[in-house]
Amino acid sequence: MTRTYSAKKADITRKWYVVDADGKTLGHLAAQVAIVLRGKHKPVFTPHVDTGDHVIVVNAEKVHLTGDKVRTKTYYRHSGYPGGLKAETVKEVLSRKPAVVLERAIKGMLPKTPLGKQMARKLNVYAGPAHPHRAQRPEVLAL
Repeated sequence: MTRTYSAKKADITRKWYVVDADGKTLGHLAAQVAIVLRGKHKPVFTPHVDTGDHVIVVNAEKVHLTGDKVRTKTYYRHSGYPGGLKAETVKEVLSRKPAVVLERAIKGMLPKTPLGKQMARKLNVYAGPAHPHRAQRPEVLAL
């Protein structure tokens, strides 16, 4: 009888990857990045351990949305006070903070637990082509 493998902290090696979002579809890109953040692309994947890698996403402002989602997709937030519901379309959010659209899509695909928050901390999204993580020598992630 074989025993199920469970990754330990010492077994995990983290890499840094950089992804160019220029012309990529939002949902497909977010799903691929979430897989890498979770570590599901590794043979040592263990659901209750953070085995994922760091991901840097550049050119978030050039991400592509299919159909008429730029105009019709709406993000909601609530202040907690009566009448405190705020709504913004993707177009408005992209013009104000382009990285937020991609961050929100990726974080929505991660677990809603403390482990998911830990995975989300390994995500870095930048609107333009430059990022300050050159020292980590990130590899280009082909999606």
